[in-house]
Amino acid sequence: MAAGPAAVARPMNTPTDTTSYPTPYAASSATTHAPAGESWSTTPHAGWRLKGSGSTARFRGLAAVSRTTAWAAGTAGTVLRTHDGGKHWSNISPPGAGALEFRDIEALDARRAVVLAIGEGAASRVFRTDDAGATWTESFRNPDPRAFYDCLTFFDRRHGIALSDPVDGKYRILSTGDGGRSWRVLPSDGMPPAQQGEAAFAASGQCLVSSDSRDAWIATGGAATARVLHTADRGRTWSVTDTPLPAGDPARGVFALAVRDRSHALAVGGDYRADQPSPHAAAVSSDAGATWTPAAEPPKAYRSGAVWLPHSRRLALTVGPSGSDLTLDGGRTWHTFDNGSYDTVDCAPDLGCWAAGERGRIARLEP
Repeated sequence: MAAGPAAVARPMNTPTDTTSYPTPYAASSATTHAPAGESWSTTPHAGWRLKGSGSTARFRGLAAVSRTTAWAAGTAGTVLRTHDGGKHWSNISPPGAGALEFRDIEALDARRAVVLAIGEGAASRVFRTDDAGATWTESFRNPDPRAFYDCLTFFDRRHGIALSDPVDGKYRILSTGDGGRSWRVLPSDGMPPAQQGEAAFAASGQCLVSSDSRDAWIATGGAATARVLHTADRGRTWSVTDTPLPAGDPARGVFALAVRDRSHALAVGGDYRADQPSPHAAAVSSDAGATWTPAAEPPKAYRSGAVWLPHSRRLALTVGPSGSDLTLDGGRTWHTFDNGSYDTVDCAPDLGCWAAGERGRIARLEP
């Protein structure tokens, strides 16, 4: 079968969304404040505050538009949207999508969004809405049983790309130039060969991220080395670099990337299995991902999502099933500030930061 590496490694299918994690969390806020004096956002005592979503879905797709507006996408074809800071959530799931697994959503603005469903063959689909989810249009259905799409990202409101696990030994890139209304597969000539068993993790919608108008990065795992790929031409050609994150097993690798600008990036991941340690599971780059330096004090456990705080050169957040961490020095050292379970995190320019995860958990960073 031609889908050898993707079929064997397929780490994005796991952890499955039926996994339960032993880490306890309070039903109301599950917040442990940052150490005294370590201020981030607008107050030294900011933390996650749960917003009742009314859903039991697991949300690995998240798009923060502002402190008031956010989109979340997850299991059972579920898409939620709030326009009042999480006081109320509207179930705007595409009709007939109940069997799909949404793992990434990109908001073009408060009313327009593109959502990705993962899976082999026709299970990988893309939907777009122009009216805040009142109606949806399916703009792509994967015709190739060897392909498995994991993440998508947009450079601007028109141009975006989506990532599939390797097909014929190379990652496959899907491209749009009309805001996700239509898609085409890019030629693979400029894509380096994948390692045996290598794939991407559809754990948080952050295995493919972009910066500025043409740059994007891919996070990989499941193979001998955890790598990061970079493009400066919207996916036509790519360079590849090894990272120091855990590797050598289908459950290990880089799970999420966060880019502050074209040069500065963070990588987080580890081993997603709850009974396995994840040392050295974070790294930083200051040269567009050409080289990576291990964090001097990484998070103490596997992390699946990461984001820079807006308008900051030093502050960033990372989340995972066992907690959330903050860095005050650009990713060199990390400090746990919350023990709640979250899979993904995103921030809007107005400092509206949101996190989402299992059992319908959605939270906003608040004083």
